[in-house]
Amino acid sequence: MTNVFHRNPQNIPPVAVGGSGMYLTDAKGKEYIDASGGAAVSCLGHGDPDVIKAIQVQAAKLAFAHTGFLSSEPAERLADLLVEKAPAEFGKVFFASGGSEAVESALKLARQYHLENGGPQRRHIIARQQSFHGNTLGVLAAGGNQWRRKQFEPLLIEVSHISPCFAYRGQQDGESEEAYGQRVAGELETEILRLGEDSVAAFVAETVVGATAGAVPPVPGYFKRIREICDTYGVLLILDEVMCGMGRTGSFFAFEQEDIIPDMITVAKGLGGGYQPIGALLCTNKIYQTIYDGSGFFQHSHTYMGHPVACAAALAVMTAIFERDLLSNVNKMGDYLAAQLNEALGQHPHVGDIRGRGLFRGIELVQDRETKTPFDPALKINAKIKKAAFDNGMICYPMGGTIDGVNGDHVLLAPPFIASKADIDTIVEKLSRSVDSVINSIISKE
Repeated sequence: MTNVFHRNPQNIPPVAVGGSGMYLTDAKGKEYIDASGGAAVSCLGHGDPDVIKAIQVQAAKLAFAHTGFLSSEPAERLADLLVEKAPAEFGKVFFASGGSEAVESALKLARQYHLENGGPQRRHIIARQQSFHGNTLGVLAAGGNQWRRKQFEPLLIEVSHISPCFAYRGQQDGESEEAYGQRVAGELETEILRLGEDSVAAFVAETVVGATAGAVPPVPGYFKRIREICDTYGVLLILDEVMCGMGRTGSFFAFEQEDIIPDMITVAKGLGGGYQPIGALLCTNKIYQTIYDGSGFFQHSHTYMGHPVACAAALAVMTAIFERDLLSNVNKMGDYLAAQLNEALGQHPHVGDIRGRGLFRGIELVQDRETKTPFDPALKINAKIKKAAFDNGMICYPMGGTIDGVNGDHVLLAPPFIASKADIDTIVEKLSRSVDSVINSIISKE
């Protein structure tokens, strides 16, 4: 019996009692290799002594100071580090307690920026189908995943959704990746003109799509065209890197691989590495200065923003990433993970696509490889693989609704940056065994 309102009350999870490196341990002593970091959170793995010490030291010094009255040393230092690593155009960091808060902050800042920049008519937000930007009502409206939105739609603001950049599902026969990217990026311009060329405040997109579609990277040139369109019509470009940022794809910011600079960046998850809840919004100096010279007040805040202990933990996580050169390991082990997945599952009759960047990889499962026909959602392939992997001692992140919120199944892998070749081998072996056991059991019943 539990008094916790779990996210799935019909499936009460085991109680975790410990974590070390790549592994978590439950109350019965069973170990699980953490192949997804929860949801791409645990970038340093579990029980990192440097982060634990930083939390202890800060908690003993100062646990809480409301940012309406006081800043804190860890918040100032963390902001300094993030600005140092960001493009020169970025000079300010707004802290939050997680990804939903960070993206919500970005949407509100976009609206206020235009209000104070002489554009009160700019009220529309454009996002993409099959995106996910958080669970608060504002960012849920921006998200394009129908399963997550459906029951709350009467409460949501109106947001336009254009096609995602999802080459495996959207690229036409005979169409190059570049041509495909230009075509789907062009939908942004079409939608801006439909709404009114001076009425759109912002376009928000995940640089590499995470939970809802399974580590889908953009094709070459896509975001360059998106940037051009935003510039043409005065639309702010918000890149959501809550899941794919902070080194997950092999560069500190995922957009670095697209050779563009957005107007705002949202980060979370890997920022704190799971040691404390924290998120952040980075904005350009131009946006900040507009607020500073205008009302002088961003009409938005959260009680725990800039929490000293959370900032101290995040600073220790970020310091570890750079001082231990973990981005190099992300790239090396990311390449190794991709190679091992392709060797083990690349020819599997029910694996349609293996994709991603760095230690952020997705495996899409299909009933038919040739036609890309998905499994019947009623089979709940993703849920069964999640359970099978869990029973095999591995935590991964399968999801359904990959294609349209209803159809399609994928598995997301996002292991900690400390992963070794041996860890990757274990992950791939357990995943392969889990996929085979589930699919074979379904085929045998047909």
